[in-house]
Amino acid sequence: MTGTADIDANKALVLDAALKYHVDQERTGGFVPGVSEIWPSGAVLDADDRLALVEAALDLRIAAGESSRKFESRFARLLGARKAHLTNSGSSANLLALTALTSPAVGDRRLRPGDEVITVAAGFPTTVNPIIQNGLVPVFVDLDLPTYNTTAERVAEAIGPKTRAIMIAHALGNPFEAAEIARLAEDHGLFLVEDNCDAVGTRYGGRLTGTFGDLSTVSFYPAHHLTMGEGGMVVTSRPHLARVVESLRDWGRDCWCEPGHSDTCFRRFNYRMGTLPYGYDHKYIFTHIGYNLKSTDLQAALGLSQLNKLDAFTEARRRNWRRLREGLDGVPHLLLPEPTPGSEPSWFGFVITVDPAAPFERAALTDHLESRKIGTRRLFAGNLTRHPAYADREYRVVGDLANSDLVTGQTFWIGVYPAITEEMTDYMVATVRDFVRSNT
Repeated sequence: MTGTADIDANKALVLDAALKYHVDQERTGGFVPGVSEIWPSGAVLDADDRLALVEAALDLRIAAGESSRKFESRFARLLGARKAHLTNSGSSANLLALTALTSPAVGDRRLRPGDEVITVAAGFPTTVNPIIQNGLVPVFVDLDLPTYNTTAERVAEAIGPKTRAIMIAHALGNPFEAAEIARLAEDHGLFLVEDNCDAVGTRYGGRLTGTFGDLSTVSFYPAHHLTMGEGGMVVTSRPHLARVVESLRDWGRDCWCEPGHSDTCFRRFNYRMGTLPYGYDHKYIFTHIGYNLKSTDLQAALGLSQLNKLDAFTEARRRNWRRLREGLDGVPHLLLPEPTPGSEPSWFGFVITVDPAAPFERAALTDHLESRKIGTRRLFAGNLTRHPAYADREYRVVGDLANSDLVTGQTFWIGVYPAITEEMTDYMVATVRDFVRSNT
């Protein structure tokens, strides 16, 4: 019969083998300009990450459990928030955050079909889609250059008699005017949902983003600041909203027992809710039309390992961004990014806009970069109102969307994520400079 000591010894052997495997996998050649790919984003995974995943797999932690709760707790503490709930993606986090505001548990302020939510026209669709998916009406405002964020002034102009909430993302790690927009929301009795998926580690006015909204969201997709492979988080300091988020995430049930636990409230068979008979099992009483958007302990184990590296990742992103900004300063026909005043961004990417009057096309520059193995990405969807998905949807536009249209045609970004080295950054700078010089 195998004893605990034997099991522990076997586990140690497997982990040791996994570590050796990792070291072998890391023995690759160095960077070769024009041959080695420079991805615009990606996960940075080390031996600790691999071992965390292997250990979780050995323990068969296949559902949400101890690691998930620990990750939620540590992430909430990072932001100084009351509660954080893991989800299966950042997109799901956005859906849960906004849907929570439609719950009857919110009271008279709950969002109802036809209510308006102010958002930004240029960005990733999952900041906007939950508005439409809940029968609400997006109100689109433009962004400013060179921060690529909207402003409190634009948001204020968009507030109308049907406005009930604001939902905005920080653009490529550069924060919007979070304090000012939060005050605007408070003054007008509006909810603020802060999409922090691209900006973990960013500060505005010395304060971490993700702490200004009634709810905030995070993504742990491999492209983002921390990764679980797939995953996300909803963060809030408002307990009643946290309770709704948890219910919506977990099928809509009223019970808050952790997986594998029963009768946490000591009243499992003593509830009367709806028209159900008294004593109906609380584990099967549903108070919301919910989803199953949970994550797993395997993913959470990786998230916990990644969280230990957040400060180093943030500094690497800032360092790479600064090197690109200094190296490209003064290059004609290119609008380079600027941080929002009063901010310390944890950059997601380095964004460039080609002047429409330039003697070359944006596409020619990005084609040149791609041909030299430098990955580029557009500013996500650009102007969402120009996409076929939104052609027959109700929305309102305040002001023009001139800058949103500009970035749709002229803007792209290149990478700053922590795996990018100084040699890679210098190669990107030289490649852009050579193209502009040869085409001017």
